[in-house]
Formats: sequence, C-alpha cells, structure tokens
Amino acid sequence: MRHMRTMRRAGVAATLSSALIFTLSACGDDGDKPEQSGPSSSAPAPSSDADKNGAGSEAAPSIPTEPIAMVKGEDGVVMSVFSASRDEGGFLTVDGEIKNTGSAGFTTPVRWNGMEQSVAATGRSFAGMTLVDSKGKKRYYVLRDTDNRPLTTYAYAPFIKAGDTLTFFAQFPAPPATTTQLALQFPGFPSTTIELS
Repeated sequence: MRHMRTMRRAGVAATLSSALIFTLSACGDDGDKPEQSGPSSSAPAPSSDADKNGAGSEAAPSIPTEPIAMVKGEDGVVMSVFSASRDEGGFLTVDGEIKNTGSAGFTTPVRWNGMEQSVAATGRSFAGMTLVDSKGKKRYYVLRDTDNRPLTTYAYAPFIKAGDTLTFFAQFPAPPATTTQLALQFPGFPSTTIELS
C-alpha cells in the first residue's frame, strides 16, 4: 500500500511538473513575441536617428571653402587664407593653407619662423607672419604663450611634396572693432589684404 501511495504521489508530481513546464514554456512563447516584435517596431529608429544627424549636419556651419585671399609665392607655392575672425577673448585668428602647386618638392624657408631668437627653439613655425593696419599705423605680431612659444602652427615637416598642402593658423591681438581690413605679410609672398569677421 505504501508503495502504491508513493507511486501515486510520484505520478501526481510528474503530472504537475509536466503541467508547470508546459505553462512556463507557454509563458516563454508569449514573452518571446514582444521581443520579436520589438526590433521590428524599433527598426525605423535608426533611420530617424540618421535623419536627425543629417539635419544636424546641414544645420551646422560649414568650413569656408572659398579663400578670402590668395597669393602666389616662390617655386609654385600658393597661400590661401580662408578666415580671419575675432573671438570674445580679444584675439584674431587667421586660418589658411599653403599648397605646393609645382612639380617638385618645396623646402619651407627658415625665414617663415621670423627673426626673433626667442622663438628659434620652437623650430619651424609661422611666427614670421604679421598683420598691418595702415590706417591705424600698427603692426600686429603672432602672440606667444607663457613659454614663449608662438601661437601658430609649428613643428611641421620641412618639406612639402608636389601637390600637398600645409594648413596653418596664427593668432594675433585683435585690432579695434572699427578695423575691417588688414594687410597680411608673410616672407616669400606678396602682401595681401584680408577682410576681418
């Protein structure tokens, strides 16, 4: 009798266990359906993010592609200035590039560094660049940091291959707000007038 009761209890337990497993698997099937529908419902999300990114990139200000000044130097190098903009800190930053349009390589001259011995330790730089306000009778030099390094592109390669470009920036004290034009002077290039923004 005890053996029969044990067998009956085991049978009931097995039946309950099977029922429980069936119930859990049924719940799992129901739970899987939302997960499967989740990706399909969220599939358009990446495209909406892409649309947002696209709209953002269109709204973002673009880097000027047309130079505000362009002058030809020696041995086929051309200097293009893309912007000369004031900032709130009282500085004027000039951005541009020098392109070697010749068929041979161009060795950057030492005089681009300027004549000051104090910046010679910096190596190759654009410290020789100056801005001239002919009306205000003032000349502006590239600023220096606390270690006497010029606030301009420096330590660049001494050689520009044919067809390559060397981008640069140079930071100066900002002239008065009434000054809208300055003459940019750089060794090896003729003086050119740039509009300030």
